[in-house]
Amino acid sequence: MSNLQEKLNQNDKSSEKIDVIIVGAGFSGLYMLYRVRELGMTVRIIEAADGVGGTWYWNRYPGARCDIESLQYSYSFSDTLREEWHWSERYASQPEILNYLNYVADKFDLRKDIQFQTRVTTANFDETLSRWNIQTDNNEQISAKFCIMATGCLSVPKKIDLKGMDTFKGNIYYTSQWPHTSINFTGQRVAVIGTGSSGIQSIPIIAQQADHVYVFQQTPSFSIPAHNGPLDTKVEQSWKINYDEHRRKVLGSSFGVEVNDMISDKPATTATSEEQQEVYETQWQIGGLTFIFSFNDLLFNKEANITAADFVSSKIRAIVKDPMTAESLTSQDYPIGCKRVCIDTNYYDTYNRNNVTLINLRKENIEEITTIGIKTKNNIYQVDNIIFATGFDAMTGALLNINIQGRSGNKLKEKWIKGPCTYLGIMTADFPNLFMITGPGSPSVLTNMIVSIEQHVEWITECLDYLRKHHYDSIEATNEAEDAWVNQVNAIANATLFPTANSWYMGANIPGKPRVCMVYVGGFVAYHKICQDIVANGYEGFQLMKNN
Repeated sequence: MSNLQEKLNQNDKSSEKIDVIIVGAGFSGLYMLYRVRELGMTVRIIEAADGVGGTWYWNRYPGARCDIESLQYSYSFSDTLREEWHWSERYASQPEILNYLNYVADKFDLRKDIQFQTRVTTANFDETLSRWNIQTDNNEQISAKFCIMATGCLSVPKKIDLKGMDTFKGNIYYTSQWPHTSINFTGQRVAVIGTGSSGIQSIPIIAQQADHVYVFQQTPSFSIPAHNGPLDTKVEQSWKINYDEHRRKVLGSSFGVEVNDMISDKPATTATSEEQQEVYETQWQIGGLTFIFSFNDLLFNKEANITAADFVSSKIRAIVKDPMTAESLTSQDYPIGCKRVCIDTNYYDTYNRNNVTLINLRKENIEEITTIGIKTKNNIYQVDNIIFATGFDAMTGALLNINIQGRSGNKLKEKWIKGPCTYLGIMTADFPNLFMITGPGSPSVLTNMIVSIEQHVEWITECLDYLRKHHYDSIEATNEAEDAWVNQVNAIANATLFPTANSWYMGANIPGKPRVCMVYVGGFVAYHKICQDIVANGYEGFQLMKNN
């Protein structure tokens, strides 16, 4: 019998009632498990994969790495963990992040409460008992007082349905579900469809191997150089020695990252052209996502935003030698920062290689996949491999993949048919005792995810402890509080440039998905304060109930 099967058998307690069920064993699920255990509650994680890691388990494509610096993309809850672990690069690669999460799982003995290779298919709330009845894909029934969704914001791949896909005689890969074996494209022709983050990271690596790479681009991204490299040991030591100060700066940032000292605290519209160029150049040389913080009005003022977008476009044109290719790569029709800004290593330089061809899908759409490759309006591209770097059904995909039924049989899929509505992105009305970690309506993907995850987990932990100490059986958001929060999320978003971009923040990458802002764009600091005030006011906006 395999070790995995032994663990599954050990965790087979389907006839027992437990206090907490957690869905997902990524960053949020692991930390949630750790905190629930501290409360002395019985808990189990249900995880579809055969290992921990969440998005870092599945996304193993060439070049996959984080766009938040390693020292900041780390748990803060354990001093010993922080002292023991050493990151090797400024921006950690997928294998290293996965190693980190496995190290965490082992260090805190978390695996014994994780049931792998199991998917939750249904979650129904029993009003009489105030418990969630969970069903898995192996027909296991689990009863839990609290259900916590740690399913991730970017965990369900966007579905691709192109004519002729089933006829292609080569290999088809998805960056979001990359095989767990080594793939070498040496001597082969490769098509990469999509130029978001995963495309931008993988294309330079694949181009070094393949005979030829055809990049199919619908919408060009804005990408900033990462300037990645080995992590300076002096930087790491300084960070650890002065951790409390660094942490204070992280928690005091709207985006949950410590910005460098060269960030300007004034609007671009008040700066001269020379001052703008100097600041942008400094940030470009530093590299990373902090470029978008160069001035404090870039996400609010179109005129200011254009100055930053034009600077990046000028850099692209200076790097890419072919004028037509450069034009396609700079034909963004949305404000910089209102779709996820990417960071890269040699992405634009890759288009100077003789074995890389950019196909602008705005000029020649894909008509079908053939047995030998991809047919567009103008050409047939013969390839041996097709890679879909097409992203995710973000924010809501994982939640709506589960048949979740709350009070009076209300279905989450039906409630959210016009867009997700939550209170704080943590709970949704008529679904008692159902928590979401970094759900829609929270800052989540607009911040350092680890900072937002830890804040949510700690808020939920405090809530569970409060309910137990005060003998409450259930908690749920009121409809009034939820409506007010949704209106606040939309009002803040509408005061920015975010709604002007057809981004996955707005659900625009999925046909038929409601076009609403699914992220709280007011910043981490403001959001954190709101959450604290709600607790201080006796869980204002929530209804706490006792069965008897």
